[in-house]
Amino acid sequence: MSNKTLAGNVLRSRLVQRNKPKKVAAESARTQTAPVATSSASSATISAASTPKRVPADKPADRPSRKPSPAKRGPSRGKPGGKGGKNKKMRPRPQGNLLPRAIQMSQVANVTGPTPPTKTLKVIPLGGMEEIGRNCMIIEYDRDIIIVDMGLQFPEEDMPGIDYIIPNISYLRGKEKFIRGIVITHGHLDHTGGLPHLYNKLGAPRIFTLPFTAAMLKKKQDDYPDLQLNIHELDADDEVKLGAFTLSFFRVNHNIPDSVGVAIDTPEGMVINTGDWKFDHTPVNEPTTEFGKIAALGNRGVKLLCSDSTSVMKSGYALSEKVIGENLDIAMSRATGRVIVGSFSSLIPRIQQVLDISAKYDRKVLIEGYSMKTNVEIAMKMGYLKADKRQFANAKEINRLPREKITVMCTGAQGEENAALMRIVNNEHRFLDLKTQDTVIFSSSVIPGNEASVQRLQDSLARSGVNIVHYKEMDIHTGGHATKEDTKMMLQLVRPEYYLPIHGTQYFRLLNARIAQEIGLVDEKKSLRPDNGQIVEFKDGVGKVTDRRIPADHVMVDGLGIGDVSNVV
Repeated sequence: MSNKTLAGNVLRSRLVQRNKPKKVAAESARTQTAPVATSSASSATISAASTPKRVPADKPADRPSRKPSPAKRGPSRGKPGGKGGKNKKMRPRPQGNLLPRAIQMSQVANVTGPTPPTKTLKVIPLGGMEEIGRNCMIIEYDRDIIIVDMGLQFPEEDMPGIDYIIPNISYLRGKEKFIRGIVITHGHLDHTGGLPHLYNKLGAPRIFTLPFTAAMLKKKQDDYPDLQLNIHELDADDEVKLGAFTLSFFRVNHNIPDSVGVAIDTPEGMVINTGDWKFDHTPVNEPTTEFGKIAALGNRGVKLLCSDSTSVMKSGYALSEKVIGENLDIAMSRATGRVIVGSFSSLIPRIQQVLDISAKYDRKVLIEGYSMKTNVEIAMKMGYLKADKRQFANAKEINRLPREKITVMCTGAQGEENAALMRIVNNEHRFLDLKTQDTVIFSSSVIPGNEASVQRLQDSLARSGVNIVHYKEMDIHTGGHATKEDTKMMLQLVRPEYYLPIHGTQYFRLLNARIAQEIGLVDEKKSLRPDNGQIVEFKDGVGKVTDRRIPADHVMVDGLGIGDVSNVV
């Protein structure tokens, strides 16, 4: 074959390749959809033993219609519009493969240009690596992006006038059309609180979460008139395909209903993000952690495990919620006046135990604090909280009942200035006061950064002469986070190749990484500890923390308005 013929064949091959449809473009078109209405969790529920039901990322009706093909040209040759003539000077065109077998692939590469670079998986934390809060992680492969959680961080004592700190999403500007979805692991603000301020700026992608979290997010829309969240409710047995990723879920115990971890199948292997979790073998009003699912994921092989670091400095196992209930019973049995229990507004299992114990001692329960009232209403409606409605007291009857017949369950144990407990202590509450025979129970731990305000609250209570029961004096609170032994068990179930501690300060994450090294599962080189904004990259099965960074500085919020978002206050 002459060189001229070979060159002609190669040229035709390049033209054929150029006219083939691009797979990436087609996939991108398929994944761009119109907003989908919120679906019901009940219709998605299947048994754990059955094959996971796939939740499609797109419906056929949502796909953009194709443009009609242009009319085919006639067999013209030479000038445009001319009639076709015989191919007298050229040899007959070969059929089938245009390239002769004698040409080696190296020759083809030289003719057609360099091969495209290998695609990489990027794991980029936008928060939660240097603080408690602001949890947000980007998972990116080629033109597909998913986001796990979008939380806020409460300001430190030296940030007057600041309400919240939220993730910096400047890296995602211009990439909105590639965001396939946001996965929310549970309903706490350090995992959801950034959504009201950032969601519309991200192009309003679909949000995937379980029913209780979905209900809390929908309620949050009442405070933000311009916020219309596109929520897709899931069952923990569902499977979701989002671009290059396939997502599955496993239930974990935390201190709020419907908490899950997420397993993300990627072209570079499986990535697991645990969310917030602990192991509780005797939880209240919720199932235990799905150990079987976690072990099955480990058997399939896990490239990267991202696990909670918040309480890894605590030895042993996390206390069960059942043990907390037993100690609350002891504390309330000794009370002679009103009992006021301060706790987190979303700690539904704790509220359930206070209701049960109060019923045992013939006490009515007053729920006080806007956020707690809202969460109790949602939990009662969805069946996550079980109580006779007649057990709840209201403002009209509270002062007609004997003090020993009343329990007040309220917010404000963090010393928040306008929360219910602080207003009671400062004699600023509309109808509640304190007397020396009353008992105040702190059934919550102190969020880092709130130590000074909690101390001021306790000092004010001490001056009033009431009986104070603190969680450090007796076990009347358990955290919702994994301790050292819990973490060891999770690592042994999952057996990851790489380990990335999340949700904690640098020191907490260092302690978490050492746990994996101590038990011999992940060596130091494969324990990854990026800063906020530092890109973790996986390519050809090998992971590393790169030197590349994206903006991840504080974005501070002053007020409710989305227009108030700025990193300069």
